[in-house]
Amino acid sequence: MAADNPSVSGVSGRYATALFDLARDERSIDAVKADLDSFDKLLADNPDLMRLVRSPVFTADEQAKALNAVLAKAGISGTTAKFLGVLTANRRLFAVRDIIRAFNALVARFKGEVSADVTVAEPLSDKNLDALKTALKSVSGKDVTLNVKVDPSIIGGLVVKLGSRMVDSSLRTKLTSIKHAMKEAG
Repeated sequence: MAADNPSVSGVSGRYATALFDLARDERSIDAVKADLDSFDKLLADNPDLMRLVRSPVFTADEQAKALNAVLAKAGISGTTAKFLGVLTANRRLFAVRDIIRAFNALVARFKGEVSADVTVAEPLSDKNLDALKTALKSVSGKDVTLNVKVDPSIIGGLVVKLGSRMVDSSLRTKLTSIKHAMKEAG
């Protein structure tokens, strides 16, 4: 399965594929995905946890003890907790965020969904998110999951990446192209 999806390759692809196959066999894909998404959010929100996961200074035992405490507090158990334990024991915990992305890509393909990365200058309202999902669904013909990132540096507009297609309607890009055109004209 990983071989025909370029976003699911390497170490992260192999681990994600193994976890996906296990979750599919156990009929727990949604539960594992929810736990992984919770863990990914914990990593994003906690620099100390990110340091624990990424730093080679910590031994596997130290990582395992700390990880078990975090997982217990977060209510993450079962297949996901065991999987994270295997990553820790194999000294691959540093790749967990890439593994989560690869797993989510496998789940999306399994469910017939596509994922779109959207960068906006400020948070979108629910109405605007729904309109964007509808527009992207009409283009792709599939249900679309949005990964929205807020980046004020794009000034305005949005950048949408759907599969291999990218649409950049940000003001920063437009201003840059005008700047280049003025330099060439002058």
